[in-house]
Amino acid sequence: MINDKKILAIIPARGGSKRLPRKNILPIAGKPLIQWTIEASTASKYIDTTFVSTDSSEIASIAIEHGLNVPYLRSDSLSSDIASSMDVILDAINNYELKGHSFDLVLLLQPTSPLRDNEDIDGAIELFIKKSAGAVVSVTECDHSPLWANVLPSDFNLSGFIPDSVLKTRSQDLPTYYRLNGAIYLFEVKNVKNGNSYLSLPNSFGFPMSKSHSIDIDDENDFIIAEALLASR
Repeated sequence: MINDKKILAIIPARGGSKRLPRKNILPIAGKPLIQWTIEASTASKYIDTTFVSTDSSEIASIAIEHGLNVPYLRSDSLSSDIASSMDVILDAINNYELKGHSFDLVLLLQPTSPLRDNEDIDGAIELFIKKSAGAVVSVTECDHSPLWANVLPSDFNLSGFIPDSVLKTRSQDLPTYYRLNGAIYLFEVKNVKNGNSYLSLPNSFGFPMSKSHSIDIDDENDFIIAEALLASR
């Protein structure tokens, strides 16, 4: 808890994955993938409750082994490809409230970001409080400026691919661009209930994270990079 704000952390972890089968529990640097996020969440100074939202009894067992309570398994409708993260968050909030537990803030921590640690989480929470925010979402600096990118025509002609104004500017003088990294999504519970998108809230803020902590595992290449970085810690 921080500033009398009760915080629920939700780790969404389906049992299935098309690109990497059983991705959320694949062993990586000596641990199941989801364990890295469980440990980061439970090490936070401010999180009151960590909940793993899953349809898999195997994933639930791993969470329970690490001291978490998994009071129910996610329904089939919330485990489909069309179910959104907000659907999962609302489901968790509603289930806790039915049992008499209410929270002020809700934090979504995807298990595919194993390098995000408890210091990143606590930093995002502290920024939330400092800014009196409605939402804080983690970002990281783009590897390459999007000003150096464009679409290609069907004949692959590069004429006008990069505007002259960009070509005449040194790369170090171009503005710094950031992208969402998928590691931390922190919301006021009331904004979630109202269906407000963090991108539409005037008091939403980005929390910058290092590139090395921002690896989001989507495919085998991401997995290899993340494992190398985790092993080097």
